[in-house]
Amino acid sequence: MTTFAPEQTKLLVQLDVRDSWFTVCDLDRLTPGRGVAALLPDGTQAAVFLDRTGRLYAVDNTDPFTGAAVLSRGLLGSAQGRPFVASPLLKQRFDLETGRCLDDETVALRTHTVRTA
Repeated sequence: MTTFAPEQTKLLVQLDVRDSWFTVCDLDRLTPGRGVAALLPDGTQAAVFLDRTGRLYAVDNTDPFTGAAVLSRGLLGSAQGRPFVASPLLKQRFDLETGRCLDDETVALRTHTVRTA
């Protein structure tokens, strides 16, 4: 008698792009505490993060202070209970839920709705 293991379903990380879901990668490709850059259909980039609690976030990958597409390489942290990514260049911190810069209230990133499917 042969026993077959049920096929394991991989979870996909998807972003809401213009009212349709765009697949970025398999969830198991993300490392908690680190980001990945995703090229979106319109040519822009998103930085996708999985924090150490398993929560997903996505913001624009371009640092508005330098114009460099580097936020996916930023450091994750929290300030007053709010998750943020710190730019690897000038160290400005951006709230991962709202996109607001914690160091300059006049600057914000676009956030992206992210899900697993």
